[in-house]
Amino acid sequence: MNLNEILSFQLLTVQEYSLTIGNLLMMLVIFVVTKLILRILKSIIYKRWKSNKADQGKRHSIYAILKYFIWVISIVLMLDEIGINVTILIASSAALFIGIGLGLQEMFKDLTSGIMLLFEGTIEVADVVEVDGLIGRVVEIGLRTSKVVTRDEIIMIIPNHKFISERVINWSHNFNKTRFHVAVGVAYGSDTKLVKEALLECCRDMNEIFDQPKPFVRFTDFGESSLDFQLFFWSEYVFEIENIKSELRFRIDQKFREKGIEIPFPQRDLHIKSGLKN
Repeated sequence: MNLNEILSFQLLTVQEYSLTIGNLLMMLVIFVVTKLILRILKSIIYKRWKSNKADQGKRHSIYAILKYFIWVISIVLMLDEIGINVTILIASSAALFIGIGLGLQEMFKDLTSGIMLLFEGTIEVADVVEVDGLIGRVVEIGLRTSKVVTRDEIIMIIPNHKFISERVINWSHNFNKTRFHVAVGVAYGSDTKLVKEALLECCRDMNEIFDQPKPFVRFTDFGESSLDFQLFFWSEYVFEIENIKSELRFRIDQKFREKGIEIPFPQRDLHIKSGLKN
């Protein structure tokens, strides 16, 4: 038996359709070539943005788009190789696809949103985003879902339509300097100027807080039990900002102790009237 006979050997025959060893080998070749092309593309794309920190988030999106496109072509070629006409298959299954589509509307919505995200670039890998009140860093954008890691190192799998149809804050698209604040209350009778000076001193020598624009203090209200202040500052460390605020509060507590500024606790004055008659 020569090579042609081996390749033409029929493994499966159904009416006019037959599957040969040659068909399987060609499918294997298409699969291997596809994997090789994807590996070369990935190497080129990741090498292209290796030294450019600003565009590192785009490389995954570009590679994902190319990967899905190449796999679609590869699958069509493999189906054609074994004698399956994709056009006829789609046309003959139109009614089935409509039924499936009605039952999988959410999935198709996620797929459409995923394609929009990959092409528009409104959210990219390594971006810090806020979704449903939770802040996390995007680690992967897929066609249907995306993965976001929170500050607690918890991986959230989020349907892509949430990034399109709901209110999402992309902190990475803001200016490098973002303003934050810490609120604090002091006892009535405290020297407000001394409070302001103490709060501003707490920001000094913190590498995470910018000197320009300068931090400032706002006297916000006369509270029920305290004089209320807010310390505003600018920082670029959005993902770590809660730790920075915590360190700032430690400093405020220590500074107030040194300067004799009291942080009050809620108090109530109770007046008792006697109803007894002599």
